[in-house]
Amino acid sequence: MKKSIYILVIIIGIVVSCNSSKTVASKEKNYNPVASDTIRIANKELEYEVIIIDNGYSTWLNSRSLPRDYHSQSFLENKNLLYINEWNNRVLQPQRYNPNLYEMSINYDPMINYGYEVNYLIYNYMIYFQNTYKQKLYGNVPLR
Repeated sequence: MKKSIYILVIIIGIVVSCNSSKTVASKEKNYNPVASDTIRIANKELEYEVIIIDNGYSTWLNSRSLPRDYHSQSFLENKNLLYINEWNNRVLQPQRYNPNLYEMSINYDPMINYGYEVNYLIYNYMIYFQNTYKQKLYGNVPLR
């Protein structure tokens, strides 16, 4: 079964889920982004993919993020685990945190090697998200 990690931002709301590729088709029917709004990376060997749809993220990633291989994969995995744990805590507290920002939890298993590119995109999205929406998930947020 093919599993996926999705980070979708439509206007201000964020939808993050881990579903099969069959669900992807139904979600894409509701929202048809232009090609420049979508970042997609797939690891066919592990059957995981990341799809990020957010106006501005593609531009930010190409212009303001640190280059690939700047951080090690273990650094990215550790940061992603911290950011995603806090994200999931906020999903469980909609009365305290904006439920339009934290709609669904992210299924990120630290025992699975998602590969460098998937971790790179998730990490950079978390930095982008924190800077764009003035959120602080964990520790100091790099300004870029």
